[in-house]
Amino acid sequence: MQKHTESSVPAVPERAKQGTEAAFRDWSWVEASVWTERMLAALDKGVLGGKWFSLMDKVYRAGTLRVAWQRVASNKGAAGVDGQSVQRFARGAEAYLGELEQALKSGTYRPQPVKRVDIAKGGGKTRPLGIPVVGDRIVQTALKMVIEPIFERQFREHSYGFRPGRSGKDALREVDALIQAGYTHVVDADLAGYFDSIPKAGLLRRVEASISDGGVLSLIEAFLEQDVVKGLERWTPASGTPQGAVISPLLANLYLHPLDCLLEQRGYRMVRYADDFVVMCASAQQAQAALAEVQGWVQANGLSLNADKTHVGDCTHAGEGFEFLGYRFEAGTRSVRRKSYAALRDKIRGQTKRSRSGSLRTMLADLNPMLRGWFNYFKHIYPASMFFQLIDGFVRRRLRAILCRRNHRPHQFGRNLWASKKWPTVFLAEQGLFTMVTAHATASQSR
Repeated sequence: MQKHTESSVPAVPERAKQGTEAAFRDWSWVEASVWTERMLAALDKGVLGGKWFSLMDKVYRAGTLRVAWQRVASNKGAAGVDGQSVQRFARGAEAYLGELEQALKSGTYRPQPVKRVDIAKGGGKTRPLGIPVVGDRIVQTALKMVIEPIFERQFREHSYGFRPGRSGKDALREVDALIQAGYTHVVDADLAGYFDSIPKAGLLRRVEASISDGGVLSLIEAFLEQDVVKGLERWTPASGTPQGAVISPLLANLYLHPLDCLLEQRGYRMVRYADDFVVMCASAQQAQAALAEVQGWVQANGLSLNADKTHVGDCTHAGEGFEFLGYRFEAGTRSVRRKSYAALRDKIRGQTKRSRSGSLRTMLADLNPMLRGWFNYFKHIYPASMFFQLIDGFVRRRLRAILCRRNHRPHQFGRNLWASKKWPTVFLAEQGLFTMVTAHATASQSR
């Protein structure tokens, strides 16, 4: 397939251009104790043969492991299969880190099985999450600190997920800019069970294309071959990289990197956040061609598309919109997708059960950060005012139900005039309740 000519597509604003070298020049995020100025210079200039050697000694270096431990400790997290918590590891950290260093240096280090748990996904569904033991999380963090800059130098501008200095908001801005520029025919693709279906052999070949250190390659392979434990069950997955493992997002981005390059070379405008991506096109014909490119690459690389969740449409038309990172883009609107809204209501219910104890101010102290965080992510929906009024009203009804119970008054969810007069909106605001309508008005004035 030929590249699209410049005359066949709309002009793209500067912020929506892809593949620019400027994105690769900021290395302020790298760990300075690992990546020296000389190594960073080699990143920009390229290394002999295009491959990196002698990296393993940087992984097991005491200073690297110590920084990795600090990062793991700050993230907290649950204990793995050995039952060792972060707090317990901290009590003997120096000894444990010394053991890890020696095991990695001697080649005797072996990762322990990953503990699998199911976490709520919304709508009554769950998704699997892997929890490595604390020691393995430290080693993976050290490994990531060493190899991530090598792959970051290669990754494309339109990839946003789990990358330094990038966020979902950046990806959403890119999508919005492309829609405004006329790229309204969208391929909304969904990879079926991506993290669990990545072919291990193919992934290792991606790593080997840039790294020739045998110790590092063996370490990555060992993590890919970790057993999984769930209850009394134990097995070795035939494919995939565990969700929840420190190294998994980097490896997942690496496996999709050739797809990024292919679509960029073909002239398509892609925006990707991990395994969630859209291809923005200027016409229906281009969108169908882009979908064919994606389907061909996915099939050739051992993955599969979810047919029920993959579609092509013109997002300026009602019924042909698409969802991306919690937002729905359709017919000139940016709304919250239904699952995201339902998840918010479930979180509010969890924080405002009628049997909840504690003062009103204590409840608000727990509730407000969640409401504020949700608003900060979704404050760019359009139109916004009526939707935020709906959420604020739901929160107030939940709080009044608790107060009614404490005052031995009956309350039904819905309009309750007595409760509304007893605890009016202004009273709840004076107690410190965060309201989205007020926050949106303030944000609009500042803009």
